[in-house]
Amino acid sequence: MAKLLSCVLGPRLYKIYRERDSERAPSGVPETPTSVTTPSSSSWDTYYQPRALEKHADSILALASVFWSISYYSSPFAAFYLYRKGYLSLSKVVPFSHYAGTLLLLLAGVACLRGIGRWTNPQYRQFITILEATHRNQSAENKRQLANYNFDFKSWPVDFHWEEPSSRKESRGGPSRQGVALLRSEPLHRGTADTLLNRVKKLPCQITSYLVAHTLGRRMLYPGSVYLLQKALMPVLLQGQARLVEECNGRRAKLLACDGNEIDTMFVDRRGTAEPQGQKLVICCEGNAGFYEVGCISTPLEAGYSVLGWNHPGFAGSTGVPFPQNEANAMDVVVQFAIHRLGFQPQDIIIYAWSIGGFTGGLVTRTVRQHLNLNNAEQLCRYQGPVLLIRRTKDEIITTTVPEDIMSNRGNDLLLKLLQYRYPRVMAEEGLRVVRQWLEASSQLEEASIYSRWEVEEDWCLSVLRSYQAEHGPDFPWSVGEDMDADGRQQLALFLAQKYLHNFEATHCTPLPAQNFQMPWHL
Repeated sequence: MAKLLSCVLGPRLYKIYRERDSERAPSGVPETPTSVTTPSSSSWDTYYQPRALEKHADSILALASVFWSISYYSSPFAAFYLYRKGYLSLSKVVPFSHYAGTLLLLLAGVACLRGIGRWTNPQYRQFITILEATHRNQSAENKRQLANYNFDFKSWPVDFHWEEPSSRKESRGGPSRQGVALLRSEPLHRGTADTLLNRVKKLPCQITSYLVAHTLGRRMLYPGSVYLLQKALMPVLLQGQARLVEECNGRRAKLLACDGNEIDTMFVDRRGTAEPQGQKLVICCEGNAGFYEVGCISTPLEAGYSVLGWNHPGFAGSTGVPFPQNEANAMDVVVQFAIHRLGFQPQDIIIYAWSIGGFTGGLVTRTVRQHLNLNNAEQLCRYQGPVLLIRRTKDEIITTTVPEDIMSNRGNDLLLKLLQYRYPRVMAEEGLRVVRQWLEASSQLEEASIYSRWEVEEDWCLSVLRSYQAEHGPDFPWSVGEDMDADGRQQLALFLAQKYLHNFEATHCTPLPAQNFQMPWHL
């Protein structure tokens, strides 16, 4: 009876992966008391085959879920319509609540029938036994067996907690439950007093911007968090997970961030291969409609690196909503997982991020700044390590005019702000002007022409930068170029721009080829 209840309340099972010989338990090693035996992969098909009762019940519940999602998104319009028609009176609401209660009872009955269908299926009973054993005891053997199944990630046990690293418990520098430091409050304009009257005047706009950000705005900025889109992409995501697990020996893990969100990750370890790149870990940060199952993770995998992919809060198996603070908390626990659980050193970790542009105009500006502020340039300037920006010369998403107008590409502003922060003396008027000319180049030939016109001596530029670093240390900002003439600053500015930004002739969603995945330049 307990097993039947577990089948009723258990998660949906999508697929049973082919078990790899390298992952099978070595012979002669006794199993733990709570370990269970996994049947051989030859006895079952790799795709889970539900019985007819479970299959039809699942279809009904999935359809009800889609209708609920549509009702949720359209509820403001429906409420307004019902109010105008007079259907929100007590005499109308009571019968409606009876209908809703009856419908819920019918859906509960369908869920029970689905549980009976699962209970009669030996595949599902075997899976639920392994899942319960893993929740009781997360031994290596139990987790290895559980990894052979792809199921609703809500029921996956937590593999790593944000408080797990001992440094977080002993130091005061780690994030609190409120999250890692990310955003600064919007500064007041000069001469503006934050009086009670000003606050009252701003209140309507603040309320409106909050509502826009938490309803339509968040879904426009991160369309991948929309349930209906995820539902439509589910077959593709399952196929991508199967490829990563079965062909790349990927290992899935659930991380618990400091805000309580659960982050879905996939790790592919290449440290045991002959390729030297495998000793470095590439953490992939997907775009606003990207998932690690089908996203930019393919580029570093093809190049031979170890890779850690993760989904934004609210995307696929990750919980929560993708607001900037939640994004920062998720990234924090992913990096801690890479260092303290996977064993990579910080200097061997590379962050590979794709997409996310900016917004302009009116109320949207207030909304983005206060609630959806990704402040990429500010966050990038805080980072002291090597950086490489890849500008897509035909990008149709992050250009503010047309893709052919390369100077409207927002990647230009990111480069200029980074260089102005790190090398403020070099990026004075002369340096800024020549870098803008270089950014206007629409082809490699035109880039090379501008570079040669200013007769950039790379050996001299390297010697100047190395001498400064040896004398003053590596921490930015640098005051190099302070006693330099205009010609020297222009040469140095062009040299740095070419090192910090590479062009890739492609549109926004074209995957980056492995040969273009290069390590950032550093002295």
